[in-house]
Amino acid sequence: RAAVVVVMVLFMATIAARLALAFMAAAPAGARPRALLEDGELPVVTILVPLFKEAEALPGLAAALGELDYPAEKLDIKLLLEERDHVTIAEARRLNREGRFDLVLVPPSAPQTKPKACNFALPTARGDLLVIYDAEDEPEPAQLRIAAETFAAAGPELACVQARLNFYNADENWLTRLFALEYCLWFDHVLPALDRLGAPVPLGGTSNIFRTDALIEAGGWDPFNVTEDADLGLRLARRGWRTHMIDATTFEEANCRLPNWLSQRSRWMKGFMQTWLVHRRGPVTMQGWKRALSLDLLIGGTVIAALLNPLLWAASLFEQVTGASAAGLVPAPFGDAAVLSLAVGNLALMGLAAYAPARRGLWHLSPAAILAPVYWLMMSAAAYVALWQLVARPHFWEKTRHGISAGAPARRRQALRSLGFD
Repeated sequence: RAAVVVVMVLFMATIAARLALAFMAAAPAGARPRALLEDGELPVVTILVPLFKEAEALPGLAAALGELDYPAEKLDIKLLLEERDHVTIAEARRLNREGRFDLVLVPPSAPQTKPKACNFALPTARGDLLVIYDAEDEPEPAQLRIAAETFAAAGPELACVQARLNFYNADENWLTRLFALEYCLWFDHVLPALDRLGAPVPLGGTSNIFRTDALIEAGGWDPFNVTEDADLGLRLARRGWRTHMIDATTFEEANCRLPNWLSQRSRWMKGFMQTWLVHRRGPVTMQGWKRALSLDLLIGGTVIAALLNPLLWAASLFEQVTGASAAGLVPAPFGDAAVLSLAVGNLALMGLAAYAPARRGLWHLSPAAILAPVYWLMMSAAAYVALWQLVARPHFWEKTRHGISAGAPARRRQALRSLGFD
């Protein structure tokens, strides 16, 4: 009974934390200080792009990197290619006719993960700053300049800045709309509120710009963690470093097919499980409620809420249909509170999802929030897959397919034309 009560309290606290952070992010805040830099004053930036079976996405990536508002001579761009991925290697060589990219061939070894590839290339980085981009990314042109100027205005405690993430195909179908609402909530509300509080910021999987020396001192990425980004954000905080959000966006391809979404989401859930378990073992070195907010409510709590959500629905339906109560497992006050939390929490989070795109003015996405309870049940399915994989295949990296949206072929043709490949 005690364990059930603890889990239910965590479920309720997770919902309350997201609501509180969203309200905090809505409050006016001053602009992040920046020191305006001339081109000659900008630092060299290393761009790492880990790739695996991404030949179709490469033209768009190459075109997007060419649009960056940053001196070309100060970009150290490295495409990280798995040595046996001959198709992607061939496409990278074809597109690299001007020699803008360094092609880094990562030798086969276990685990075959994105963080392992990044660690392999880290010693070769020439930049004072280092950023990760994914194959389908389209960063806003000013993003690196904004990051460099933010670092220039900050003290040595700033180790990382995180750009906001969103999607260029948010309107494709019901799944992409819900995915976009989730990203609006997370990157435009929750993470900025954590930054404002000075709490640890679980990094997104792309568009995190680091001070290279701090990244090396922190030990790089955990090659065995399948959400190495969230883990690294917590490790930076544990060392006393800060992460700031910057007002620049990278646009990605939202998963538009349910099986692909499920594979990606189960990997994220498994990574959150790994991150929570790793940071909760041994001596507690990042004390206080801010640590608990990021680690226990937003990482551990996300997993617990996803696992518990269908059970609460089942218990509520069972009680409604049979008139029986689950009080044998949960003391009556907590049982009633759980049902109330399920109802009020779902309504509150639906409202929050509908409000989430306010910052971007994407109100046309808000009606999709009515399907949010269905989306959360999909997350629950992914969480149970992740729980099984945590035991059976803990370090297996489920590959997310890119370039499958309806507009992908046209985007690829446009990118190739812009690169001079007619």
